[in-house]
Amino acid sequence: MTKHLVSAYQSLPISFVKGDGVYLWDQNGEQYLDALCGISVTSLGHNNPVVTRAIQEQAATLIHTSNLYSIEWQQKLADKICSLSLMDKVFFGNSGAEANEAAIKLARLYGNRQGIKDPQIVVMEHSFHGRTMATLSATGSRKVQAGFEPLVSGFVRAPFNNLESIEAIAENNNKVVAILVEPVLGEGGIIVPDPGYLAKLREICDHNNWLLMLDEIQTGIARSGKMFAFQHSNITPDVMTLAKALGNGMPIGACVTYGKAADIIQPGNHGSTFGGNPLACRTALSVLETIVDQDITGNVVARSKQLIDLLQQGLRENSQIKQIRHLGLLIGIELNQNCQTIVKQALDQHLLINVTAEKVIRLLPPLIIDEQQTAEIAEKVIHCITTFQPDYIS
Repeated sequence: MTKHLVSAYQSLPISFVKGDGVYLWDQNGEQYLDALCGISVTSLGHNNPVVTRAIQEQAATLIHTSNLYSIEWQQKLADKICSLSLMDKVFFGNSGAEANEAAIKLARLYGNRQGIKDPQIVVMEHSFHGRTMATLSATGSRKVQAGFEPLVSGFVRAPFNNLESIEAIAENNNKVVAILVEPVLGEGGIIVPDPGYLAKLREICDHNNWLLMLDEIQTGIARSGKMFAFQHSNITPDVMTLAKALGNGMPIGACVTYGKAADIIQPGNHGSTFGGNPLACRTALSVLETIVDQDITGNVVARSKQLIDLLQQGLRENSQIKQIRHLGLLIGIELNQNCQTIVKQALDQHLLINVTAEKVIRLLPPLIIDEQQTAEIAEKVIHCITTFQPDYIS
């Protein structure tokens, strides 16, 4: 680690210099199986030939102009997102936090234009929406917020997967204009809500004239087994935010809007210097086209079932396991104790995973994994848990 880097990260003592498919190689030429995807980013694998070709061709043609001018690749990408989601319009930024910032601003505009002073947004406990001031204020984690007070106001908190609390807020708060929620809590521990939860939130929003805003930054782009996680619930949100896997490593974020939310943002309300540039948009378009053309969602469903079956079978008698949760290839294995050191144990097994919420092993393998690679992930994870040592030092 160089002395000139801000100490914002507790990075592991390893540096990767090459990637191909589901594998990474470190500076010593050692190969690792990537079951984390840069936290749900490189879902089509490293050095995907279609994505790489799109990057190379566009980088050699035109990287940036400005949103002062029309950008053809931006328009094509917006068309593709809307055709896949059946939503209406898209604003492009550079990250998930920026996409959520756009959603928060949109909700406030929506409220103010209805004459609601100090409009409020319902957010969930244990959620994660980003690290900008507005998005960390919306996030349901004191660890993320600590030291950054005063926080941005205008957020009302509710327990995740608790419809009664939302109904109580609706009865007692006439300043609420929207709900912002993850279809599955990612950083919060891979918490999958009850069936019908999102559909009921949709009903509550419709009844109260609120916007339903879904943070699909981690669940979107085929990870759930459908292109977008909301499609499991047969609903359409008013706003959806995307990032991470949308660019397969190329920074891009998107705030997708529908119906009454589609025309709220007008010229002068929001903007981005780099958002929607030709390089990022062409790359993201190649990602979506590859997912459709290669039936990646079909592979997600098959490999998810295989991996969950193997994990449940291999860990059935393990007393450390509290619960195994998943939606597609978004998988959380909750232990009954802090298991953060298991990341280093897995690293020594040449497997990349991480731990969230201190006790939950998070698996976000590439959506292109095959049957053999899936079995290898299961075998190594089971071995790491079976031999888990809380005080492990590699």
